Amino acid sequence: MTARLPARFTAPRAATLPPVSPRPTLRDVATAAGVHPATASRALNEATRSLVRPATVERVREVASALGYQVNPIARSLKTSRSETVGVLIPDLTNPLFPPIVRGIEDALGASGYTVLTANTDNDPARESSNFAAMQARQVDGFIVATARLDDPLMHEAALRGVPMVMVNRQTEQLDVSVVAGDDATGIARTVDHLVGLGHRDIAHVAGPLDVSTGAVRLRAFRTAMQGHGLPDDRVVVAEAYSEAAGRTASLELLDGAVPTAVVAGNDLLAIGSYDALEERGLICPDDVSIVGFNDMPFIGRLRPPLTSVRVPQYELGVEAARLLLDRLSGRTVTPRVVLLPVQLVVRGSTAPPRG
Repeated sequence: MTARLPARFTAPRAATLPPVSPRPTLRDVATAAGVHPATASRALNEATRSLVRPATVERVREVASALGYQVNPIARSLKTSRSETVGVLIPDLTNPLFPPIVRGIEDALGASGYTVLTANTDNDPARESSNFAAMQARQVDGFIVATARLDDPLMHEAALRGVPMVMVNRQTEQLDVSVVAGDDATGIARTVDHLVGLGHRDIAHVAGPLDVSTGAVRLRAFRTAMQGHGLPDDRVVVAEAYSEAAGRTASLELLDGAVPTAVVAGNDLLAIGSYDALEERGLICPDDVSIVGFNDMPFIGRLRPPLTSVRVPQYELGVEAARLLLDRLSGRTVTPRVVLLPVQLVVRGSTAPPRG
């Protein structure tokens, strides 16, 4: 077989490439380019490309492209002890919060030559453990974890073994790993300030599950903000999950008592559940009850009424998590870091002054 090269390319030893196997090897590329296999390997590896003259790198890459050569990641991992893959654990891929985070992770890691393996755990600890073990068996270089609970034996055990990890959007208590999340406490404080500024005094909170950091931190921030305004902080119901159905159930429980004038929901899915509960009880948002969400998921502004929500920089969470992990894998950073990205309250039609 004779492969064609780009018009500008001139082979160093012959006008055409020598015959090669149906699956070209690194040696085939090196022979055609007129270099040693070790030089070809360095030229095709982003991490070592700078060690080779630019003209040689260009020639080797052109030959590899013309021959249809693909780097064998298994062979490379045997030599380098690196698979150049990263495992990403997501609690619920149907939650619109997570796809932008995963996209940020993929874009940032892909630019550094890494492949991402993503698994959905459905918030099931057994499934999380199984996926974690399966990814380790595939020799992933590290993990980005969005499934962690406040008390998470699996994450603690992995950290003790020195597994490179970064937590994204969630934290685990007393775990010595890097974390990137939105500034939940500030977001909730701004939500309460906004409602109080509209004249609300009877404000309730539909909290997320308290076994995860987002639920616990946002509940604590709600109580602190209410106390700061001299208002009661005990109008709280806790949802069993971050889902529309759980939000509806928790909100119906809340509405069984005196109806508050405003509800701060632990996330946007819980807020949508609150919409459902109000409709069932014949109440109107925001005429009867104002509702605020958290995360500002894509398309949340298309609800009727459009939902006021705390905007979390979802894509940037993924990018920053990837950067933290790359720093850990390269040895640039040894000490774990906690990065809180700024959030923004986006006011829409679901909040208004209370009647009267």
